Order: sequence, then structure tokens, then C-alpha cells
Amino acid sequence: MAPVVEARGVGLTFQTADGPVHALKDVNLTIAKGDFVSFIGPSGCGKTTFLRAIAALEAPTEGSLTVNGMTPDAARRARAYGYVFQAAGLYPWRTIAGNVKLPLEIMGFSKAEQNARVEKVLELVELTGFGKKFPWQLSGGMQQRASIARALAFDADILLMDEPFGALDEIVRDRLNEELLKLWNNTGKTIGFVTHSIPEAVYLSTKIVVMSPRPGRITDVIESPLPRERPLEIRDTPAFMAIAHRVREGLRAGHSYDV
Repeated sequence: MAPVVEARGVGLTFQTADGPVHALKDVNLTIAKGDFVSFIGPSGCGKTTFLRAIAALEAPTEGSLTVNGMTPDAARRARAYGYVFQAAGLYPWRTIAGNVKLPLEIMGFSKAEQNARVEKVLELVELTGFGKKFPWQLSGGMQQRASIARALAFDADILLMDEPFGALDEIVRDRLNEELLKLWNNTGKTIGFVTHSIPEAVYLSTKIVVMSPRPGRITDVIESPLPRERPLEIRDTPAFMAIAHRVREGLRAGHSYDV
């Protein structure tokens, strides 16, 4: 089966008034259909930049990057992915259902199809009955779930998530981690997920990509041996702690690069 994402020698340099900023260098990675891939590394290591490159929000200056066998821009036009940002980004004057409908309206779906899809995705993220509420009437965690529903509404095969739970407290974050795993199991989506949390990366992922400080390089790619069904208690097991230790060692090794 062809890879969903294929990066070969990807580099990305931003030109600024103070000179070039080398965000990514020689990134090689393959993401297969159905993978849950977390990107972890220190701030400024290029995690979000790489995710944005997959989404055609940034353009690599070196190497090649394909999404579903086409350029990221062609994949964007083919509606291959949904994108969830760090902040929920819901319009306060639209209801939750109205926010979820927005991309469907832009894409020209019929009213009946919009309503059917909104109902389906709100059920997937456990927000049934909240469609008529406004964002300010929901908790931060519920708003982020609505943002995920919006990204799922047009049923793209790829879901890109840029540290969506970083601003939430640990209890809410644990709950949303559980719900995200359930959603992934129910939909079979391919997920790219940026995080700063080692436990979150290990708990969620089939594959963990460890990145070095700028310019961002991949120091390790860890294939998780954990089962797909993962209660929170799995975090106390030796297998989980062994993976977390390897991630921590990879982060430490990344600082040995001469940057």
C-alpha cells in the first residue's frame, strides 16, 4: 500500500530580515494509512512546521514531500485532510453546529447533507445535544472537541492536530486522550499529532517521531508495541515506561547535534 505521507530529505528555511532561519533539515519519514504518529521535541524544533508542510501551509525548500502520492497542495485541493489548531478557533457568533457546518457550507454541500454530517461528527466527539449551544457556553475541552468535529465533518482520511490539548488541565487532557483514541479506532483515520508531552505521545501513538532542536531533524522513530486498546492504566506498565524512557533519551540525544 502506498504511504499516506512520504518525506525524503525535506528541509525548510525561512528568509527573515535577520537572515535565514533553518527550521527543518534532512527529514525522512513514511506514514502509513491508519498510523497515529506523534511528533515530539523541544520548542522551535520544527514539529509544527513539518505538520504545516504536510498541510501545504508551508513549502519545503529542499527534498520532496508527498501526501497520498501527490503534492501537499494537490492533496489540500482534494480535501485529503482536516486540521485542528492549538486553539479551538470557533466563531463566537455561530452555534457549535454552525461552526462544524462552516467547511461544508464553503464546499457546497446540500443543507440535508450538512445536517446529517454535523449530527454524525458531534456524536463521534460525544457532543450530541450541544449543537445549538454557543462556544462560550462550553468548557475548553468541549470547545476543542467541537474543533475536532469541524475537522472531521468532510470526512477526510487524514487528521492533522497541532498540540490541541496543550492548554488544558491534566484531568481534561487525559479524558480527551481517551476519546481521541476511541475516535481513531472508530474511524480508521491517519493522524499526525504534535505534542510536548512524553506520556501523551506514548499513550496515543503507533509511531513516535522524536525531533532535535533547530534545525529540526528526526533523532528517532519509535514503533510502539502497545496494543490499540489502551486504558489510562497502561501508563503504569513496564512496556509504557520503557517507551517513555527511549523518547526521553532521543530528546537528550537531539541536543548533541551541532546547531
